[in-house]
Amino acid sequence: MTTPSPTAPEHVRRVACVGAGVIGGGWVAHFLARGYHVTAWDPAPDAEQRLRRLVDAAWPALTRLGLADGASPDRLTVTDTLEQAVAEAEFVQESAPEKLDLKRDLLTRIDAATPPGVVIASSTSGYPMTDMQTTAATPGRLVVGHPFNPPYLIPLVEVVGGDRSDDEAVAWASRFYEVAGKSVITMNREVPGFIANRLQEALWREALHMIANGEATVQEIDDSITEGPGLRWAFMGPMLTFALAGGEGGMAHMLDHFGPSLKSPWTRLEAPELDKELYDAVVAGCDEAAAGRSIAELVAERDRGVIDVLRATGRLPGAEGAR
Repeated sequence: MTTPSPTAPEHVRRVACVGAGVIGGGWVAHFLARGYHVTAWDPAPDAEQRLRRLVDAAWPALTRLGLADGASPDRLTVTDTLEQAVAEAEFVQESAPEKLDLKRDLLTRIDAATPPGVVIASSTSGYPMTDMQTTAATPGRLVVGHPFNPPYLIPLVEVVGGDRSDDEAVAWASRFYEVAGKSVITMNREVPGFIANRLQEALWREALHMIANGEATVQEIDDSITEGPGLRWAFMGPMLTFALAGGEGGMAHMLDHFGPSLKSPWTRLEAPELDKELYDAVVAGCDEAAAGRSIAELVAERDRGVIDVLRATGRLPGAEGAR
């Protein structure tokens, strides 16, 4: 069993982020906004420039959300080596690309270089920790901390351990994320793709089928969510939403009334073949839907929208972070 972390979640001041791409950089921005000192490392030669641009681009949205005391981009240090990044860390967030061998080797290196007892979390989108912790010397402190993009805005993080993870490490990570302003689901078992990605993937596959069969355009698919069920899902999930569809009889009446439609051929959960025709149609459709807006403009628009929804539904992340 791993020695318990020497620092309580409420007292963490220094976080290390290994990997500084879209997800890793989003974590960096989030932790900085919550007042932590952040050390980061990424092997790309231009990693520091890209990371600081990402933080600068996210800062207006984070400022609008509300910064913790002492929050500042100046608390970011980008190191030359992984070992330097984690040397004094009280928590480590790994966000490397989704390649199992890479994740496994990197987590082994992080484990070897991080002070004893410090919890190490992976941002993996689909790999179980059981498969990633196989070569680590102290696998008990390795857990999954799966965020949603962008991590600096979307509150959700799903936490789960692997077969060799300690329950204490899972509990510590869950509490730390809560202190850091996240909404946490602590899973009691590993599920491929976790919870939210499994649901998101089903919708994504069906959307690709509809495009491939000429049944809907990219714009129509997006509009069908933003102007329809997405408005409900912002504050009430699909299960309770469907329960309300049953009227006073609730979910029981809904299942009695609509249950037979589950046998109707409405969905095709097997992924379609991503051939060139479908690939081109999806890319062209997104370009058309963007209507000339750049990625940076779309990111800013998305960030404003998420903040508006969080504020409107009374669910802005807390600013209970490091000081």
